[in-house]
Amino acid sequence: MLLSAIAVAAGGAIGAVLRFSVYRLVETDFPWATFIVNIVGCVLASFLMFRYGVDMQDQLKTFLFVGLFGAFTTMSTFSIDTVNLIADGSYWYAAGNVLLNSAVCVAGAAAGRYLALL
Repeated sequence: MLLSAIAVAAGGAIGAVLRFSVYRLVETDFPWATFIVNIVGCVLASFLMFRYGVDMQDQLKTFLFVGLFGAFTTMSTFSIDTVNLIADGSYWYAAGNVLLNSAVCVAGAAAGRYLALL
């Protein structure tokens, strides 16, 4: 458990600094930095998971997928979950995952904004 926590913390620190760096490099009116970290994170996490994931040690998986990519972008986990549902033939669950995460998370952010401005 302690090693897993250290792996998450180390990966998270690196992922957070990488995300911060992208946000500092890409400052525009449109949230391009968010788009960039989401697409880069999704491609890299998916590539590493599906190319090397089966042979990867648990601590390295924890470091990469929970820590690094978790701090860099949570979109990568959501995307891999969705791809796994599609690969398993669970198309309705995949569609539901996309719709629920998109709609409910945006609604949650709107609710949080509303509550903060009360």
